[in-house]
Amino acid sequence: MTAPTDSPVETLSFEAARDELVRVVAELEQGAPTLEHSLALWERGEALAARCEEWLLGAKRRLDEARAAASGTSADSGTSADGAES
Repeated sequence: MTAPTDSPVETLSFEAARDELVRVVAELEQGAPTLEHSLALWERGEALAARCEEWLLGAKRRLDEARAAASGTSADSGTSADGAES
């Protein structure tokens, strides 16, 4: 059994957070040697899952903005670049 990685979660790329989350889940499924270790793994897993979600939401926002720019509308307001409703 391994200890959770000490890298700050907020510095991890999506891929690094996802890969570590997979390892954490696998280790939790195998059963940690102590309750303390299980709790540490669970907390790390929750933080990693939140980091992955943060990356995915950011990616979705960027795609929405790119689509809106390509169609000439604002992603936030639903109006075109000249202010007309779309």
